[in-house]
Amino acid sequence: MPEEKEVESQPPSSEHAARLLDYLQTNKASLSPLLILPHDFPDPDALAAAYALQYLAKQKFDIESRIAYRGIIGRTENKAMVKLLRIPVRRLHKTDLKRFQNVAMVDTQPDFRNNPFPRKRRATLVIDQHESTVPPVADLSIIDTGCGATCVILAEALIMANVDMPMRLATALAYGILSDTQNLYRAGRADVVKTYLKVLHESDMKLLHRIQNPPRTKSFFVTLGRCIREAEKYRRLVVSHLGDVKNPDLISQMADFLLTYDHVNWSFCTGRYKGRLHLSLRTAKTDVQAGEILRDVVENRSLAGGHRSIAGGSLPVGLTEPEDVWEAREEALQLRLVKRLRMSTKGEFWKPFKR
Repeated sequence: MPEEKEVESQPPSSEHAARLLDYLQTNKASLSPLLILPHDFPDPDALAAAYALQYLAKQKFDIESRIAYRGIIGRTENKAMVKLLRIPVRRLHKTDLKRFQNVAMVDTQPDFRNNPFPRKRRATLVIDQHESTVPPVADLSIIDTGCGATCVILAEALIMANVDMPMRLATALAYGILSDTQNLYRAGRADVVKTYLKVLHESDMKLLHRIQNPPRTKSFFVTLGRCIREAEKYRRLVVSHLGDVKNPDLISQMADFLLTYDHVNWSFCTGRYKGRLHLSLRTAKTDVQAGEILRDVVENRSLAGGHRSIAGGSLPVGLTEPEDVWEAREEALQLRLVKRLRMSTKGEFWKPFKR
């Protein structure tokens, strides 16, 4: 397909890894201490990329660093990943961005709204797989939209630097790649699969299994029940507005779950968390860009993004806004999505799982 050819024509991750290694070698004396900043509510790819960058910086270049994130790590698999692999992450302190002169952004970019990085500040490093809304302002910017997962770039850098890879780090990278490429389904380049196989060889398969199959909390099943009750279908689209959620990661989980319904090829979920409306869009189609579609649906394109089949974002609504304001925002997004997907407006949404 044309999209796959486009991905194949992009430089392999080894070229990006070489640029990163060269930069770290040239600037190692001035980079300590380095703050490594993933996107808010970090997912497995962001966690693995941050972990790998910290290890590479210390082991190869003696650069001290700290990984800090805004939000929470809410999804059960992500909590298990951090706990079982002992990933040294901590919540961002309000003074961190002032204290650290050097900031490396992983799996996000300065212009994106899914991080607390000051808009007028220059980043030290930006390593990401997402398409930029504007060119990142950074000393070194590495954007590889065809790698499938940001941690692929860091894994390749570790391999190229000939640094011994601890089993826990290799397991984190393997899970990060699997998670963001949908079990390699989105791995559109041969070098991505090769990198995955190299880190998998060093991984702890028992730990990987435990991360992928953790015990579920009560809030997961409560949200799942609400997701099914509130689901509405229109042609090949299923939508569910979840209302208040305990953590935003539940929203993407529900969108993933709804996409398995055999009568749809699009799923869209929203959820309310701390005054913001979080969005998650999924598709089974292979000839579209879900990230671009969701950016068109929201009012501000910098508030959303993603890949071909996965997209997410969040919009400010307000902690004190009444229920009708929230419902109006949810309905408006739902209708704009129908219009953006060019679905006929003849017909109505209906509840497919109601007896």
